[in-house]
Amino acid sequence: MNQPKGGYRWTIVALLFFATTINYLDRQVIGLLKPALESEFSWTETDYSRIVMAFSASYALGLLLFGRVIDKIGSKMGYIISIIVWSIAAMLHAVATSTIGFGVWRAVLGLGESGNFPAAIKSVAEWFPKRERALATGIFNSGANIGAVVAPVMVPWILGAYGWQEAFIITGAIGFIWLIFWWIYYESPAKQPRLGQEEYAYIHSDNDEEVTTGESVSWGQLFRIRQTWAFILGKFLTDPIWWFFLFWLPSYFASTFNLDLKKPSLPLVVVYTATTIGSIGGGYLSGYFIKRGMPIFRARKTAMFIFALLVIPITLAQFATNIWQAVALISLAAAAHQAWSANIFTTASDMFPKRAVSSVVGIGGMAGSVGGILFPILVGALLDSYKEAGNLTGGYNVLFIICGFAYLAGWLCMHFFAPRMEPVNLSAAEPVGVR
Repeated sequence: MNQPKGGYRWTIVALLFFATTINYLDRQVIGLLKPALESEFSWTETDYSRIVMAFSASYALGLLLFGRVIDKIGSKMGYIISIIVWSIAAMLHAVATSTIGFGVWRAVLGLGESGNFPAAIKSVAEWFPKRERALATGIFNSGANIGAVVAPVMVPWILGAYGWQEAFIITGAIGFIWLIFWWIYYESPAKQPRLGQEEYAYIHSDNDEEVTTGESVSWGQLFRIRQTWAFILGKFLTDPIWWFFLFWLPSYFASTFNLDLKKPSLPLVVVYTATTIGSIGGGYLSGYFIKRGMPIFRARKTAMFIFALLVIPITLAQFATNIWQAVALISLAAAAHQAWSANIFTTASDMFPKRAVSSVVGIGGMAGSVGGILFPILVGALLDSYKEAGNLTGGYNVLFIICGFAYLAGWLCMHFFAPRMEPVNLSAAEPVGVR
């Protein structure tokens, strides 16, 4: 079907993009303030890893709950609740006076931020035909990278000019500005008066899923479906790697290459700018394969296999002799992660009907967050051990090897559980199996 007149669906993507930008800006602030907070509160690497784990545990629980809630109340109200909670929590970091206090507010932040992706993926499933969903997801998901680019410039400047408390307050308040635009411009396609009939028809042009009803889908039903487990394992094995990039890369560059985190950090800006290219390019690539006649499931899996291979060179970071060699290798891996992310999120809307998408994304996101809880335990213990031995860089080198092969492992697990990624018919008596 030819492109329709009107492009209101891209306005929706713009809203999702800015929400995701704010989401990642707020969550990354603590990583950039880590050296200053370590000095003020005498944190060890293990202390910091526990604060990260508090966020991860709450984020995991929140994803599971928000996935269900958003499938029931819709993306609009789900997003409103989510961003109010996380923006308030981000600002209240400024009143923390102890490690426990930071842990508490990180947990509340994680709970609020967990609503972002279930709401965004559901919105994309509602507003885009399958052929455009990966690109739309890649565009809004690139907001994670823009947030990560803005943070290394914005946060050190606020820290130097005002202090760490103000860094939390200013960045946290941005979410309330976005909320105004979301309230004005977002409705589902059926309720949106700004949407033309031609574009409405285009959005539903390849809608071959089962007829949707208002009935909710139980977690028990979803857990009996192999496609759910494909998504769960893909997220569990790869999400923790991105969180490691967010929360530990600043201190890696500081400890290994003496990067001054009190100043705007060009190496971090380069890394996260590369991820923007990866996110949009990854979404485009599988869409390109589909337009060339490749079946949807094969296009997604081919693209994801390519991205899994592109992460492997990060294992060579241990041989970097200057910061820019390390930046190049890490940038490639981080870009490949975001390309992978754009496609793995889209597999959920490829395989599941719209009424179950947020629940599936929530379950898979919870699995990724559980990995995000477990991985920091290893990271903290490993880095403290190598630090005591006087070789902190050696600890990071081990972690980069783990990062390098995580995506290939994730791809193989997804292939085992859903080799053809068939659409799920939730009305059928038996779940779709493997052919």
